[in-house]
Amino acid sequence: MMVWMAEASPRRLARIAGALYLIVIVGGAFAIGYIPAAIVVPGDAAATAHNIQANELLYRLGIVIHIVTLCCNLPLAVIFYDLFKVVNRRFAWLVVFFTLVGTAVEGTNLSNQFAPLTLLGGGPYSTALSSAQLQALAYLPADSQEVSYAINTVFFSFYGLALGYLVFRSAFVPRVIGVLLAIGALCYLTYSFVTVLSPGFAHHLVPYIQLPSLAGEGSFCLWLLLVGVNVQRWNDRASAATSRLEWAR
Repeated sequence: MMVWMAEASPRRLARIAGALYLIVIVGGAFAIGYIPAAIVVPGDAAATAHNIQANELLYRLGIVIHIVTLCCNLPLAVIFYDLFKVVNRRFAWLVVFFTLVGTAVEGTNLSNQFAPLTLLGGGPYSTALSSAQLQALAYLPADSQEVSYAINTVFFSFYGLALGYLVFRSAFVPRVIGVLLAIGALCYLTYSFVTVLSPGFAHHLVPYIQLPSLAGEGSFCLWLLLVGVNVQRWNDRASAATSRLEWAR
């Protein structure tokens, strides 16, 4: 795949990015949206622990898919840099760095999701602690997942703002998609800080505050996957960027 990416044209790179983005969106919806909704019972540690034990394979599958989406973030960042460095190299680097940091933070938080499996799987914990204590400890990662998600979303919000700017200025992807990406990123950022400051109020924002993000990322993903980029305009931007670089020297 790496060799194929290295030799790919801008349009093919864009379509590879679209496929990776689709995996990230669908996988994230399953791992972050469906799995917690199916297993976690808000405020009920005993019921949540029972659901984890009764649906252990599903719970583990959610973690695996989440890991896959995190792995997709890395080649996606590289492709976006290659595609958009002709627009603004500094902002293209911002996209890469915010992606890397956000992915690292999200991966670290994801490791906490293994704790319930360890606590509820027997071993020394089952004799050292009561059932109620085990259930309460197993519920803790689920209870803190929302805040963990809010923290890593801050980094992805700035990634979205940088990417939205690049798309808007690119001329080889429709400008409206850049606007939608920026609006979605601002919604993500708002939700993240509201979650930290006032979790109760943040619950009232869902799912409405997520719709702009879905519109922005969804339209961008589909455009890349189905259309790619306008190669002629991309080449024009690449030639202009090369000329600027030679002039600067």
